[in-house]
Amino acid sequence: MEKIHIYILLALTLIFGSCSDKLELDPTDAVSDTEIFKTTTGIETVVNGTWGYLNDTYFTYANPGYSTVMRTSDAMGNDVAVTTKYGYRDPYAFTDLNNKTATRVRAVWTLLYKVIDNSNNVIAKVDQAEGSQQQKDVLKGQALTLRAFAYLNLATYYQLSYLKDKNALSVPIYTEPSTIETQGKPKASLEEVYTLIKSDLNQADGLLKDYVRDASKKYKIDQHVVNGLQARTYLNTGEWEEAAQSAKQAREGYQLMAETDYLGGFNDIQNTEWIWGHIQTTEQSEASYTFHYLDVSSPGSYYYSFMADPYFKDLFDTQDIRNELFEWDGEDGREGFLRYKKFRFKSNLIGDIVYMRSAEMLLIEAEGYARAGNSNNAIAALNSLRSARKAKLFNAADGKNIIDEILLERRKELWGEGFALSDILRTQSKVERKEFKNADGSSIQVTVTKPDGTKKQASAQGHRVVKFPDGTDFIENSRYYIFSIPQSEEQQNPNL
Repeated sequence: MEKIHIYILLALTLIFGSCSDKLELDPTDAVSDTEIFKTTTGIETVVNGTWGYLNDTYFTYANPGYSTVMRTSDAMGNDVAVTTKYGYRDPYAFTDLNNKTATRVRAVWTLLYKVIDNSNNVIAKVDQAEGSQQQKDVLKGQALTLRAFAYLNLATYYQLSYLKDKNALSVPIYTEPSTIETQGKPKASLEEVYTLIKSDLNQADGLLKDYVRDASKKYKIDQHVVNGLQARTYLNTGEWEEAAQSAKQAREGYQLMAETDYLGGFNDIQNTEWIWGHIQTTEQSEASYTFHYLDVSSPGSYYYSFMADPYFKDLFDTQDIRNELFEWDGEDGREGFLRYKKFRFKSNLIGDIVYMRSAEMLLIEAEGYARAGNSNNAIAALNSLRSARKAKLFNAADGKNIIDEILLERRKELWGEGFALSDILRTQSKVERKEFKNADGSSIQVTVTKPDGTKKQASAQGHRVVKFPDGTDFIENSRYYIFSIPQSEEQQNPNL
């Protein structure tokens, strides 16, 4: 394992003050780990700073904090047609994450394991700190959740599905603070990693049961966030009833948004559906850079690279409010691509980052019940969401498979939020892409609106990459879907 001195990590992560959401610009590398962990006030700074590090650390402009994991997951899926612009064209083509020396490979690994190390320090030292027991419980619960979140990402992306082989080796487990003497660990099995994740979340659930966060600070981890991560975990491990129950608890009090809010740009953490997210301000807006990839319609957006697969539009009913977000692009250089205007900058070119919504929890609830054989509850949960989106309700008499419909609804509802590849991995399915062409191979013509308002016919643009780099067809359980461990890590840790 890369040797990490805690005081060095603090220099990177103490960017939030414990009583402020404003970026702290003073250097913190002079603060020793001994001093910072003496009080719960100091430890809260570490927890807040770890969250800031997770979201705001730039490795390159194409790797803006944890957003790069979410964008990479969607770029490697079915429904985002990535343009040739800078950013995510390599994961879209499956040439990035299997390259052990790639910057993104190093970035994701470093990001997650440094969050784990900071969390380990809090978990190990908070009980000895000065402060109330309630403060200690909250801080430990939040640190346990952050550690579980990091390991859940590692378990999700660094091995195939748990349901395929729970004994498959995944990533090393570290639960103690790292020092210069720390020896690298061997890979643990998926079963071992998920056992730790469940243990951490179960502990956090109890520790945070009496904690009520400020409603304006949805980046703070509370019991709803813990329940949501439990729901995701149980979905991965096939514990269907537990997934449904945890999802139901997570979404309690978070009402589905109104139509106007859905069309408002997915940029405001105060949205009634948002359970967890990262706040952006004019003073602290580093993570907003991810909107330059997602936002394909605002004049201030730069890369506009996350276009929609034209076949994706066909999945929506015409009366579905989400159908209003599609528009053929008429701008020079991207003429004929299909915009899906779900994500848009605020007027000041910032945007909050969504991590978890009640709509996702409804879909987990529906899938959990469906796979457990409780079709009535599954249909009720699915139709609750479809009703809010004015989509056609599921009717068992139509003869459609309820699980297939739920998975389809996940693609429609969670587009661009980071679930494409993780769903492909956990369900042991395959990427499905095809060129948007007529049967004879000729271009499909669509009507686009030029910047001056005139309309013209243009050739529709869809997926450019429809096979793996070696020319073979997409298949289930492919190693192309798996994130690589960096070469530098393998060199430093012979136990891998």
